[in-house]
Amino acid sequence: MLDLRHVAEHLDEVKRELARRGFRDDALFARLADLAEKRKSAITTTETLRAELNQASDAMAAIKDKKSEEFAQKRAELRTLGDRIKEHEGALKEIEGELEDLLLVLPNLPHETTPDGKDEHDNVEVRVVGEKPTYGFEPKDHVDLGLGLGIFDFERAAKISGARFVVLRGLGARLERALMQFMLDVHTGEHGYTEMWTPVLVKDTAMRGTGQLPKFADDSFRIQGGAPYDGDPSKEPAASSDFYLVPTAEVSLTNLHAGEILDGAELPFGYTAYTPCFRKEAGAYGRDTRGIIRQHQFDKVELVRFCTEEQGLDELERLTGHAENILKKLGLHYRVVALCAGDMGFSARKTYDLEVYLPGQGAYREISSCSYCGDFQARRMGARYRPAPKQKPRFLHTLNGSGLAIGRTMVAILEQYQNADGSVTIPEALRPYMGGLERIEPVK
Repeated sequence: MLDLRHVAEHLDEVKRELARRGFRDDALFARLADLAEKRKSAITTTETLRAELNQASDAMAAIKDKKSEEFAQKRAELRTLGDRIKEHEGALKEIEGELEDLLLVLPNLPHETTPDGKDEHDNVEVRVVGEKPTYGFEPKDHVDLGLGLGIFDFERAAKISGARFVVLRGLGARLERALMQFMLDVHTGEHGYTEMWTPVLVKDTAMRGTGQLPKFADDSFRIQGGAPYDGDPSKEPAASSDFYLVPTAEVSLTNLHAGEILDGAELPFGYTAYTPCFRKEAGAYGRDTRGIIRQHQFDKVELVRFCTEEQGLDELERLTGHAENILKKLGLHYRVVALCAGDMGFSARKTYDLEVYLPGQGAYREISSCSYCGDFQARRMGARYRPAPKQKPRFLHTLNGSGLAIGRTMVAILEQYQNADGSVTIPEALRPYMGGLERIEPVK
């Protein structure tokens, strides 16, 4: 969430910056400016009334005869002032509630180093790593390869869950598990992340804290809670609130420090976690319907970092490098692109996408999105740090990125490591996690 004071005092600048993202809503900004002015007036009036209340209270305390008419008049004056203060406080609360609702729909301001542009066509290529694989045959896509290897079962997945699901069989299931363990081992052993195991069911406050709500409500799976616990100890208490299935472990990891004040000496630090992730893909109708690139349920290893404002951009480079290291160890050809302002995620100020090359499509596809969010999420969560003892707390700065999306990593391995006979070579870094297996052979 943006800082209300900054928005109110620099509204024209905020409008220009958000216009870089393609966000324009004159009616919203006009209402926000009006409410900000009303809030300022309400605060001034309330503070004036409180000062009058304090003066009247002191004057009443100075009256020695507590049964005098003067004392009774002062007491009545205090009651009137108290009622007026409550009335203005109530109005202020309503104003601030509407202001918060408006601020919650405003995306983050792009960083000054974020390129201008409207969509993915305006993203800027930063670097290309490795060479495109070449083949003496027509490369297949991951669907044909997976079916030939007997590791994908889309029909049975559709039978039990519907479209955009897959059942992984045999070595496919093992490859998924191997990738998860490999990624976690690298991030904890080499990059210094603390591994966490977090819930995949979270409250709406957690989704709001990282920016998924209210913006992406239509793309989230909401689980309705049961009836409230009736006090009977012989019955199993049911959940009394609604939950959301996490679209990414970013939600649970970042919210670990919601409402807390951390010691600034601990910064920067990072968490990593594996979770299944769940998305309706509401805005992706007709896109990537073939295969496992865009599923309702998928596995991911997430990276989340916490830092100060001064550390933010360096931490983005560090986090991006950590995600890249997985691709390098797997020997996968990829590129890094800087997203333009119009293509960034809602909470991001600056983002690098890692795009892996898929020979079966002849195209690069996103496998990780590494974002610096500034204090946007921390302000929503109330997550702060104290720079030094007795110093005023400041909002944390947060970063997140996939390290990596496991299903898409499997897709890249299948397509880049395919052989003419339909077999797929296992990258050397993964072989210890696959029992020493060097290749997956087609089913006979």
